[in-house]
Amino acid sequence: MKTIGFFNNKGGVGKTSLVYHVAWMLSLMNHRVIAVDLDPQANLTSMFLSEERLESVWANEENAKTIYSAVYPLFSGEGDITARPHIETISDNIGLLIGDLRLSLEEDQLSAAWSDWQNKQVRAFRVMSAFARTIAAAGTAHQAEVALVDVGPNLGALNRAALLACDYVLVPLGADLFSLQGLRNMGPTLRGWRDTWSEAQRKNPSKNLVLPEGKMQPIGYVVMRFSTSESRPARAYTKWITRMPQQYRKFILDEQNAAESDPESDPNRLATLKDYRSLMPLSQEARKPMFLLRPADGAFGGHQHAVTGCYADFERLTRKILEKTGLPQ
Repeated sequence: MKTIGFFNNKGGVGKTSLVYHVAWMLSLMNHRVIAVDLDPQANLTSMFLSEERLESVWANEENAKTIYSAVYPLFSGEGDITARPHIETISDNIGLLIGDLRLSLEEDQLSAAWSDWQNKQVRAFRVMSAFARTIAAAGTAHQAEVALVDVGPNLGALNRAALLACDYVLVPLGADLFSLQGLRNMGPTLRGWRDTWSEAQRKNPSKNLVLPEGKMQPIGYVVMRFSTSESRPARAYTKWITRMPQQYRKFILDEQNAAESDPESDPNRLATLKDYRSLMPLSQEARKPMFLLRPADGAFGGHQHAVTGCYADFERLTRKILEKTGLPQ
């Protein structure tokens, strides 16, 4: 199973919606998928589940069937992760590891574990690999080919542990200064985490504990939520889109002498997804991806034309993700 993290140091770029729609497109292409909600805001979970279902899950804290419940025995000092985490069935091909606001309570433990592994403490290695091992167990149970991991927009200990579980990292970018500035923070931080974890793996004191590789290999970026004028990005966005190829190569790929290049031919740009303003409210109401909306969902006339375009956009993006990760199309 290949595990892909969707991550940006800048929030509000449409990251969670991107994970949701890629999961559905992979499903339509007959790939079995695990969607993993490791953002304590649990927005991905709320896109997949009705409020009633989510309330019933969260109301039972002792057996909440969330990803936090799966790792809680380890964090509470009562054992290790749950051998068979709960997988919420979304469709024949999509399973969900349900998010939980309580994940943020474990930041301190995860931070301490990052230091304690240097003293070869077995529990520190178990804590740092808890999410990776839970995702792997869910993947095996679901017979998944790919796991998509949604993480929060920060560089804290929780996200570090979440991204250690990922073979690949995809970066959603807004066409603005803040997203580009986020690349300056992300690139060096990811490389530092990767290098430190590589050292940690060599000090693993337990022969029975399988640690994630923590490769976090960047596979590209997606330009999100820009407005168009005559089928092209509006002028206000073009300035930032033009700078993305060089900034991505410099800060994420560590190509210090990267020169500016044409964004249209940039191999690192996986897609440009415009702001489907008219479709998103309908999608949320119907609880289905934008590209599957029908007239019965309120997608009449021009909306249906937008649905067709949205489907084509996400199909192209998903095929590029499959290509970049070596998964069959």
